[in-house]
Parts: sequence; structure tokens; C-alpha cells
Amino acid sequence: MSPETLILLSLAIPFIGALLILFAGPASANVRDGLTVVTAVVLFGVVWHLIQLVDVGERPSISLVEMLPGLSITFTLEPLGMIFAGIASFLWIVTSFYAFGYMRGHHESNQTRFFFCFAIAIMSAIGIAYAGNMLTLFVFYEVLTISTFPLVAHSGTDEARRAGRVYLGILIGTSITFLLTAVIWTYVEVGTLDFREGGILAGNAPAGVIAVLFGLYIYGIGKAALMPFHRWLPAAMVAPTPVSALLHAVAVVKAGVFSVVKVSVYIFGLDTLQSTGASTWLAYVAGATILLASLVAMTKDNLKARLAYSTISQLSYIVLGAMLATNIGALGSTLHIVMHAFGKITLFFCAGAIIVFAHKTEISDMRGLGRKMPVTFFCFFIASLSIIGLPPLGGTWSKWYLALAAAETDQVIFIAVLMISSLLNIAYLMPVVLYGFFGKEKPEAHHAHDHDDHAHHAPPDHPMLRHLTFGRPGVAEAPVMCLAPIVLTTVGCFVLFFYADRIRLFLEPVFGG
Repeated sequence: MSPETLILLSLAIPFIGALLILFAGPASANVRDGLTVVTAVVLFGVVWHLIQLVDVGERPSISLVEMLPGLSITFTLEPLGMIFAGIASFLWIVTSFYAFGYMRGHHESNQTRFFFCFAIAIMSAIGIAYAGNMLTLFVFYEVLTISTFPLVAHSGTDEARRAGRVYLGILIGTSITFLLTAVIWTYVEVGTLDFREGGILAGNAPAGVIAVLFGLYIYGIGKAALMPFHRWLPAAMVAPTPVSALLHAVAVVKAGVFSVVKVSVYIFGLDTLQSTGASTWLAYVAGATILLASLVAMTKDNLKARLAYSTISQLSYIVLGAMLATNIGALGSTLHIVMHAFGKITLFFCAGAIIVFAHKTEISDMRGLGRKMPVTFFCFFIASLSIIGLPPLGGTWSKWYLALAAAETDQVIFIAVLMISSLLNIAYLMPVVLYGFFGKEKPEAHHAHDHDDHAHHAPPDHPMLRHLTFGRPGVAEAPVMCLAPIVLTTVGCFVLFFYADRIRLFLEPVFGG
């Protein structure tokens, strides 16, 4: 097949898979889940083949329809987008297996709708990754928002519906008010929305216009969760844990920060941002978000809420790297998209395993739980170290490049922000591990704060959904369908440390050596 055909095929695969899931689900849950896995694996295979083509220098492109001169739905492959497509397609496989264990083990309702919307969300993420212009990115950005709304409001409780309204209100509100305005203004200024090396606005708009436009773009991309448009993210934690994984690692927030980097590089151009100073004030906003969100995370006793504010902070690492407007900063941002994806999905997987096994959501109730769930808590520990940025884990390299970018631009304040933030990472992540392994266990009691308390904790109906005991009294892990993905993504945190340079070389055509 030609590369152009493969581009269309990789967009069609999750869409067709979603339809098959929808029709098969009511008849057979096993067939539905099998279709989910096959669709995810085939998609990753196609994406991986396209990654190989881009790695050897090919840049295939295909336009579907031109609505106005210079205004069309176009898909173009380049290294930055393929990194995002690779993450989304691979982690879909992992998250699918985890979701089978979680959704069945937790006896969630509306599972077919869940997997259908999940597949549409992945299709949207692939469309964003392949977008050859801002119009295409905007269209798939909106489809992603709409397709994930039912996932956020999945349980149907009053709390879930409120969270869904906040989610939809902020993300649609920012994209229509700010992002669409910026897109239209850009087209009026330069007559095209095509992504171009060096930026289409470079030399084509005055500094004042560039500064205003850039602010509209960055705040219009609400999925990046830059303060003050961040409330949708902690509100959405009412959703089942696999949805949290989708939001934080696979598609939604990564689509946001990926779009920030892509707009910075291909719409404005890093040289233009640096020469005009258009991104400087946003760098300070990102720095403030890093620290403030970390401080809020320390106050949260609910584990998913703490991880949600951690994500807000970590996303602003990526925004900060782009706002520093250097090649090394943008490289650090892109690396952090990858490193954070594996670290944070592991943390959320662990949180979900604790819910499935122990029905606990509050950190203060997890004292001694690590001795019962040693694998889960050890994986949480390793992923936390990656988020903190300690070797030999992937998060080391992305933070290293971000610090180099701050030094390159003589912004000592941002080096301090990164260092203080890493200390705050320790302060809000390590207590979970310490409570788990060394805390004195509390007497059993009913906990009313379970975000997933709508589920029925009935006995499992399949051997793969039964708790693992490893033949040791007092030890019982989450079902293998939950535990295996946790171990896999934890191993990924190690692997990324040793293969970070391979990713850097892949991105070299975009960011230089």
C-alpha cells in the first residue's frame, strides 16, 4: 500500500473498530473486547510502519477536500506528529487490557458505550497527530472533546453529570472563544493554515499581532490545562480509572500539549517567538502553574485528585519548554510528552488497582496496603521516580533538556522552578509509597468517598478477573488483567531512559542536533 493509503487506513481502523464494537457489544462482551484488542493492535502496526517511513525521511501527505483556497482537510506525516501517534496507538493496546480487568472486575455498566467512545477518541488523537494544517487539527480536536464527554459522565450520577458539564463547558468554551478566533485571524493574515517549517506567520505579521495571536492559541488549547482553565481536569476524575488514564496519558491532555508544541513550531516558528518575545509572559504563567498545581496536589487526600493536579503541573513543563522558544526546549517538551505518558498512566493504573482490590481512594486510608499489594505499590514507586526525574528512568532526560533550555536562554528562574517542582513531586508522591509500605494499617471501615462507588463489587466471573495471591497469605494483588499493564508501563519507564537518544534522533529534522 502507498503511504497515503496507510494514512487513511490508520484513521479508518479505529472508526470501523468503534462501529463493530457498538454492534457486537450487546450480543457478546467477549467479542466486543476481542474486537477492541484486534483494532488497537492493527492500528499500532500501521502507525509503526508509517513511523519507519518518516524515520527514513519520507513526508507523505494527502488532502481530502479543499473548502477555500489554502483551506483543506489535509494529513501530513512528520516526526513530531508520529511521536504522538505512536504513544496514542501503543497505549491504547495497554489501556484496553487494563480496562477489561477494571470494567469487568468493577462491574461497570455501559461498557459497550465506553469502548465505542474510547475508539473514537483514539481516532481523533490520530487525526490530530497527522494534521497537516490548523483546520484539520481544530476539527479533530473538537471531535476528541465530544467523544470523551460520555466517558467523563460515564456513571450517570449527579457528580458525574456536573463534571461532564464542567469538562465540556471549559474545553468547548476555550476552543470556540479563543482557538477558533486565532485560527480565523491567522487565515486572514496569511491566507493559509498549513503547517510549515519556520512558521507561516514568520515575517508575515507584526510583533503585536503575533503576541495577541499566540496568547489566543495557547489559552484556546484548553486541553493543555494551563491555569486558570484547568478545572475540567480534576473535575473529570469522577470518571472510571481507565478514563483517567485516557485523559492523562493516552489522548486528551497529550493532544493539548502536543498542539501547543506544534503551533509554536509550525504556525509561529521558534525564532519568531524568541525575537518578538511573544511567549515570555506565557512562560511565567506555565512556571506558576507548575508550582501552584504541585502545592494544591499536596493538599489532596484523594489519590486520583492528587494525581490530577500533578498532571496539571507536569503539562506545564511541556508548555514551559515550548514557551522558552528554543530547539532544545521544544525537544524537552516533546520528550516529556513521552516520558510523562508512561509514568502517569502507571500511577493511574495503580490507583485503579487499589480501587478494584481494596475499594480505597483516600491516601490516609492506604496505610499498610503496600504490604498487601507489593507489586502495585512498587510500580507506583518506580513511576513516581520517573515523574520526579531520577535516573535510570525516562523522566530524567526530559527534565534535563528543559533545564538546559532554561540555561540557554539565561532564565535562571525557570531552572529554580524545575528544581523546586521536583522537590514538590517528592512531597506529594512519596507519602503514598511510605503510607503503603510502612504505615500502620487502620481497622477496616466503610469509605464513602470512592469516586467509583456506583459500581457493584460482586464476585468476579472469570479467572482472569480474580485477585492474585501468589500463594502468600495476606498478599492479594488486583486481577492479572489490571496488574499486567501496570508492570508493562513500569518497565517502559526504564526502557525510555536507555532509548531517549533514539527518540531525539528521530526528532532531529524538527529540532536540530
